[in-house]
Amino acid sequence: MNKIAVFTSGGDSPGMNACIRAVARAGIYRKIQVMGIRRGYEGMIDGEFIPLDSSSVSNIIQRGGTILKSARSKRFMTSGGRGQAADHLMQHGIEGVIAIGGDGTFRGAKEFSGECGIPFVGIPGTIDNDLFGTDFTIGYDTAINTVVRAIDQIRDTANSHDRLFFIEVMGRDAGFIALRSGIGSGAECVLVPETRTDIDQVIATLEQGWGRKKSSSIIVVAEGDDAGGAFEIAKMVNQKFSQYDTRVTILGHVQRGGSPTAMDRVLASELGVAAVDALLAGKRNIMIGKLHREISGTSFEKATKHHMDINANLLRLVEILSV
Repeated sequence: MNKIAVFTSGGDSPGMNACIRAVARAGIYRKIQVMGIRRGYEGMIDGEFIPLDSSSVSNIIQRGGTILKSARSKRFMTSGGRGQAADHLMQHGIEGVIAIGGDGTFRGAKEFSGECGIPFVGIPGTIDNDLFGTDFTIGYDTAINTVVRAIDQIRDTANSHDRLFFIEVMGRDAGFIALRSGIGSGAECVLVPETRTDIDQVIATLEQGWGRKKSSSIIVVAEGDDAGGAFEIAKMVNQKFSQYDTRVTILGHVQRGGSPTAMDRVLASELGVAAVDALLAGKRNIMIGKLHREISGTSFEKATKHHMDINANLLRLVEILSV
């Protein structure tokens, strides 16, 4: 293999640039040429290919976002769009592709690779940490640290005004961000999509704190919680527990940005190099992750169809520490 390409797709996550850097420099080290594809599958259809050399990826390891840009592509869902993408890969002499993204990225890669015959290897880049086959995804550590810092600042206001704050974090289908950031920030309750929310239990926890003269409380809500978003849950709680002055904060896309943590930079570097090695070893249609501290390969099908289970011990930890 003499020439490969790398692209980022789906939602951006801190550490993607560190991963692009690792792929480019691993390719250079292995004496192969690396091309970057701008704007994901959309850029692949439009032929937005740029060469990546050592200098082009200098001074990006500390930057959030992605220098290759990202986009969601409706055209790629059509056979015509995928045909155009395949033509451009062949015109540029691409013999293997590394896709940095989440489950949608990998589902597209699996189907497309079968059609065009070019091997794809994936790297998990998403703040949600919801891909099967890796303990952590690139961007997750940065995201939960961003949330914890925000909650620490909100708690100052909560304490000053004796307020109950509902903090909504990202997590439409998974509560991994909510759970770890909630524990790390000392939240009284953490509400996630994986478990059914009992409003009466939430109120009982708040009443327990009120009884020992607790002046403020923080409840972390994943956006996909079954009881609704933070505003809806706050409304239900406030109807039955009006002692607190209640406020809602939705952190939104602030969780995706910012300089990646050292953990995310190291993980991105490890997985980037391992993905290049996997392509050169003839691997295809797998996601490179890290399981139990070891680099591991998981088929695209398994990585996207299976889901990481929420850690029941961490949920219990929230309950224990709220007393």
